[in-house]
Amino acid sequence: MSLYSSLAQPLLFRTDAEKAHEFGMSILRRGLASPFYVDDASFGMPPIELFGLKFANPLGIAAGFDKNGVVVDQLASLGFGFVEVGTVTLEPQPGNPKPRMFRLPDDQALINRLGFNNNGADALVESIRGIEHRCVVGINIGKNKDVPNDEAVENFVSVLEKVHCVADYVTVNVSSPNTPGLRDLQNTRELSELVGALSRKNVELGEKPLLVKIAPDLANDDIDEITDVCISAGCSGIIATNTTISREGISSPLAGEAGGLSGRPLWKRSNEVISQIYKRAAGRLAVIGVGGIFIAEDAFEKIASGASLVQAYTGFVYGGPTFAADVNQGLVRLLNARGFSSVSEAVGSGV
Repeated sequence: MSLYSSLAQPLLFRTDAEKAHEFGMSILRRGLASPFYVDDASFGMPPIELFGLKFANPLGIAAGFDKNGVVVDQLASLGFGFVEVGTVTLEPQPGNPKPRMFRLPDDQALINRLGFNNNGADALVESIRGIEHRCVVGINIGKNKDVPNDEAVENFVSVLEKVHCVADYVTVNVSSPNTPGLRDLQNTRELSELVGALSRKNVELGEKPLLVKIAPDLANDDIDEITDVCISAGCSGIIATNTTISREGISSPLAGEAGGLSGRPLWKRSNEVISQIYKRAAGRLAVIGVGGIFIAEDAFEKIASGASLVQAYTGFVYGGPTFAADVNQGLVRLLNARGFSSVSEAVGSGV
């Protein structure tokens, strides 16, 4: 058992989840996690080249952890191969009333209903401009809560225009359960209109990889339709998946809290969605897998299911500052044991 698991985590877990997150962010901002920094973020793996970008390793931090892009370099120094900041909206917004984040330790899960609390696109751009870019930086964009869906396209396009200059790639978030009506934008007609407009603006600004993040709660037919829409629009990939509104199998008394559930309970379903997209896309889209990664075996299963890259959030909260290094070092051992010379060779090997 690590020092974090035996000492730090029990103390942090006695604190309100959002306050503990803010404390952790403060630790990172002040450089107090430097004893856990790694010298080589590749961990001996060949770099992963995907949609014109080079990733030192396949493990990224998912959107939602660093909403305002203030600890990107620190996260890279802990061993993450890429960092996705946001979700960012055009205008700053406070998010939903507190408390809005809950731990479910017995289920290795979190529930959040944060509601895109962030400082807005202009502030994010200034933050990203001020960093060294020690890793690939993605920017996850959403719509403001007070913007109705019939004005969503214009709102999303405006965010893209703001952040495009500092993003290595951009993710369109239409799958958070915590902004009313947002998931309706996953419907084929609405998504086609939205992603089409964003793709056209992206080309106009100087094309960068454009991805779409989807929910795990979609029917399989809907997943196929979304995949087809993304291919037709010229997207580079799909992130599968966001948090779930399902509470199936959850034992915690906090299961009744509203919001999106992340962590271990999402692992199986996200793998299913990854495999479905991988097979449907047939090489025309990349998949980034997220949901329930706690150890290297979890990450490998997502890669074997068809994910070219993976992301984590809840596993990092539970695993602490050595999480990225532990997962990546374990991945190296697993790849070697299974006869793969690179992560890319292993993608889809279990499908």
